[in-house]
Amino acid sequence: MGKRALIVDDNGNNLTLEKDLLEVAGFEVFTAQDASSGVAIAREEKPDIIIMDVRLPDMRGSEAAKILRQNKETSSIPIVFVTASVMDSELKETKNIDNSGFIAKPINTRTFAAEISKFIKG
Repeated sequence: MGKRALIVDDNGNNLTLEKDLLEVAGFEVFTAQDASSGVAIAREEKPDIIIMDVRLPDMRGSEAAKILRQNKETSSIPIVFVTASVMDSELKETKNIDNSGFIAKPINTRTFAAEISKFIKG
């Protein structure tokens, strides 16, 4: 069975690009354009990894991650924050979240799937 990823990003171009890159690498990909939908999909599908933008229309990606960490079924899913904002405050915001990582935009299309795969345990 292939790896399953959830991408949460409100920018349709970024969402499509990341989805295409992961699908080519053999992932089954779920997508959401806001944090609330992302949390719901994560609870339902239990992906192997969640790729999340920090700035989302309904709440911060870090807030969505905290909600996921409080749920027994989603608490151990790795979360990779992908964002163009590499300001110290946003890095600090995501650093306190267990089992998470960070990739800066623009992503490297040649290495993105491999970078994401490194966060998946097992």
